[in-house]
Amino acid sequence: MKSAVFFDIDGTIWDYDKFIPESAKVAIKKLRENGHLAFICSGRARAFINDPDLLGLGFDGIVCSCGCHIEIDGKIIYQNIIDKDVVKHTVELIRDYGFRPILEGPKYIYMDDDEFGIDDPFGNVLRRDVGENLVPVGGDYYGDWVINKMSCATEVEADKRLECFDKLSSHYQVIEHNENVCELVPVGHNKATGMIKACELVGIDLANTYAIGDSENDLDMLQAAHVGIAMGNGTDRAKEVADYVTTDFDKDGIYNALKHFGLI
Repeated sequence: MKSAVFFDIDGTIWDYDKFIPESAKVAIKKLRENGHLAFICSGRARAFINDPDLLGLGFDGIVCSCGCHIEIDGKIIYQNIIDKDVVKHTVELIRDYGFRPILEGPKYIYMDDDEFGIDDPFGNVLRRDVGENLVPVGGDYYGDWVINKMSCATEVEADKRLECFDKLSSHYQVIEHNENVCELVPVGHNKATGMIKACELVGIDLANTYAIGDSENDLDMLQAAHVGIAMGNGTDRAKEVADYVTTDFDKDGIYNALKHFGLI
């Protein structure tokens, strides 16, 4: 019976140094050789999924931007772009609260250097990985963004942060990773909705789905899949909602999980 496996990227396939365990490469290759489908299912925007070693693992499709962008066999088959007026209002609102925004789209990631300086770790990851497609929020790009979602640095007082989240709730699901980082995903979208839509398009029943992830934006996917698998290095909440907890990503976590369920 053909199954589809949906893989988170960060903390699941690799770390922020882009280290992919050899066992993960072998496992994904064997999975597809056995007739199953392998999908990326990431919170990253498509502009932030461009590494040749990652894409070279051989995925059948990409669900990204928390379900707002779906590609199958290299073709875009679904995309949700946030209205530019809504984006402008959001940027103004969150900056008023002291948040620092990163706007994430299919072609460009938008980030202002004066908000994410050379000492900012995530800003430096974007500079390293996105290259010329990392452009400013402001300047010539201001108001002309094409984006699916946003991420924010939220180093403000808890009451201010929660007040801002409340004001955002009519347009976004707020995924709070910790007190300093959140994602803003358009209402009605998450990794699970993307996974379900991708399955409909390739003719896979949800009873034959597996999802593997490690963090807060994976919770919906882990619960919606027939089998949700949390990485050993995952958050407590990811492990709580998962059906199975495998080993850490760098301790053959993907290989061990796929082997456990007889997929390889």
